[in-house]
Amino acid sequence: MTLRLKLAGWTLGLSLSVLGSGCASVGAASGAAAGMLSGLASANPAVGIGVGIAVQAVTDEAVNRYMKMMHSDQQAVIATLAGSLAVGQAKPWQVKHTLPIENGRGQVRVTRAFSSALALCKEFVFSVAQSAKPDAPEAWYTASACRQQGGNGWKWASAEPAVLRWGNLQ
Repeated sequence: MTLRLKLAGWTLGLSLSVLGSGCASVGAASGAAAGMLSGLASANPAVGIGVGIAVQAVTDEAVNRYMKMMHSDQQAVIATLAGSLAVGQAKPWQVKHTLPIENGRGQVRVTRAFSSALALCKEFVFSVAQSAKPDAPEAWYTASACRQQGGNGWKWASAEPAVLRWGNLQ
C-alpha cells in the first residue's frame, strides 16, 4: 500500500471519528479531510491548505444556517402559541423535525399583554425540556411576541436571549 493510500485512509478514519462528535466539529473535519486529500492528489501543500480552509468555511456556514433554521422553527411555534393564549393561560409546545435534530418541547405561559401604536404584544415564559425523556427537567426563559400587521401571525420579538442553551437563536 502506498503512503498516499495510507494517509488517505487515516484521514478518512479521523474525519469520521470527528464527525461523530457533534455539529461543531463538522467543518473542521471536512476541511481537514479535503485539505489532506487534495494536497496528496496535487502533491502541493499550498493547494491542500487552500482547499481545506475553503471547505471548512463553506461547511461551517451550511451547518450554522441549518441550525438557525431549526431554532427559528421552535421560535415560530412558541410565538404562535403565546399569541393564541390569554394572560395566565398555559399550554405545551413541541417541535419535531424530519431529522431528529433540535427537536424540542416544553410549556408556554403568557404573563402579560400590552399594545402600542405599532403592535399588540405578549410577554411569556416558556420552558425547554433538557432531554426527550418524559420526566426530563425543564429550564425556563422569558420572551415576547408581537402580532404582525396585516394578520400575518405572531413573531418572536425578543432580543437574542443571553442564555447558552439558545446560542445564536436569532
